[in-house]
Amino acid sequence: MQFIRKGIAIIVGSIFLSLGINVFLTPFEILDGGIIGLSLIIYYLFNLKIGLMIIVLSIPIFVLAWFKYKPYFFNSLHGLLISSAVIDLFKPLRTFLEIEPIISSIIGGVFVGIGIGLMLRFETSTGGTDLLAQFISDKTHINVGIVIFAIDAAVVCLGGIFISSNTFLLSIVTILCVGITTSALTKRHT
Repeated sequence: MQFIRKGIAIIVGSIFLSLGINVFLTPFEILDGGIIGLSLIIYYLFNLKIGLMIIVLSIPIFVLAWFKYKPYFFNSLHGLLISSAVIDLFKPLRTFLEIEPIISSIIGGVFVGIGIGLMLRFETSTGGTDLLAQFISDKTHINVGIVIFAIDAAVVCLGGIFISSNTFLLSIVTILCVGITTSALTKRHT
């Protein structure tokens, strides 16, 4: 039964993540942080597939997971592959909706946060820096959403340099929404 629940969490989380990226972030060149944000920067600069870049950029972290923490490797591999495929599959939705950029950055951040948070709640993830953040969270007991936020901030600063100041400002709003939403969904009840 746990396997089925985890599978559903991966699928539903991947759909939320993909909708957040394709419908709300890419139309305005808004970034998320971490590996997804780095993949978005590559997409904006070189028009390479976002999902495929997530897989490629996640390889070093998965190699580390293989040697240091195999349960996360196996728990996150499915999330990485499925979410990356869904992101590229949902690419046609990028022109589906037209709203103000600030509203798009908020809704996109909430959708991405729901997707990531839902997967983390069921001990899986998209891999990448979510996986790295989960390692750090387990070792330090700092909420995973806060760790993700710190990593995301570094990526968004990089995007502000390479894309635009507008990208930087909207992306700050997005990662705040991702961090808050992820934290709310992964908060441990004591």
